[in-house]
Amino acid sequence: MTHHQGDPRGELSIRTLAMPADANPNGDIFGGWVLAQMDIAGGIAAGQRARGRVATVAVDAMTFHLPVYVGDVLCVYADLERIGRTSMTLWLEAWAQRGRVGDRVRVTEGRFTFVAIDDAGTPRPVPPEEGT
Repeated sequence: MTHHQGDPRGELSIRTLAMPADANPNGDIFGGWVLAQMDIAGGIAAGQRARGRVATVAVDAMTFHLPVYVGDVLCVYADLERIGRTSMTLWLEAWAQRGRVGDRVRVTEGRFTFVAIDDAGTPRPVPPEEGT
């Protein structure tokens, strides 16, 4: 399989350690925990681009390739694919560094859409890129 080879797509958004409390009885990390880490990473990247609050509005094309284990360092990378008037679509990849020092493998990927919101939670335009 080639889905776990190569380099991550996008910029590193977060790194975190998979802990025993995040595991199921088999010792694998819950998929929901991985999904939550990806949502956090995407929210950070989208919020930086939107220069403010964002909310997740869709998760599409989510694929789990390999398990994450207790002791793995999970790194999530974000690549901005599209900017609309109030929304942004990001491609997110989660990579696990096995046992904190081992091989790095792509474990999960997906497309997340965020909307820029104001303090009242109402959609607002995504500002133009700085310098344009």
